Amino acid sequence: MTAASTSDDVLDAALALADEIGWSHVTARSIGARLGGGPELVLTHYRDLDAVADAWFARALAAAMAGPVDDALPFDERLSHVFCGWLDALAPHRRASLAMLRTKLYPSHPHHWGPLIFNLSRLVQWMLDAARCPATGRRRQATEVAVSALVPAALWQWRRGDDEAARRFVAGRLQALERRLGRIWPDSPPQAPAGAR
Repeated sequence: MTAASTSDDVLDAALALADEIGWSHVTARSIGARLGGGPELVLTHYRDLDAVADAWFARALAAAMAGPVDDALPFDERLSHVFCGWLDALAPHRRASLAMLRTKLYPSHPHHWGPLIFNLSRLVQWMLDAARCPATGRRRQATEVAVSALVPAALWQWRRGDDEAARRFVAGRLQALERRLGRIWPDSPPQAPAGAR
């Protein structure tokens, strides 16, 4: 085993291979060989290749959350900034990212469907947190549901490779969402929380 290999090394090797040969052809053995060892190098850090894919999406989310968010902006613009930051972080490995998602949705992989739903929920929660969502109660719940539905729609736009069009799509949808929710719950306008950084 290569003593210097880390979980990041394994992920980087997997992404490089996915770019070269396609995610569907990546195996633990090919990743291990890339690192100068065997498939045990992957197992040391990840339970399977689905966990490697999850690590990639988590890395992209961390990059999106690390970016500065302007509290002076309306909430929909703050959320659009975080959301599109996630897409931008995925963009260097767009084809691999989309293939990872397709693999999770294979009819022969029903064991991935449940975790995928929970991962989507966590993704949305972290995005709302990073954008400092001010909504509470039913408006917060409605926001979570709507943003969860926006994620696959945005990915469908983003898959084409036109990042600017994807950004406009996300921004327009979030702006329309805030207008609708403001009409339904006019007594809870989106305000930046006091003392937010």
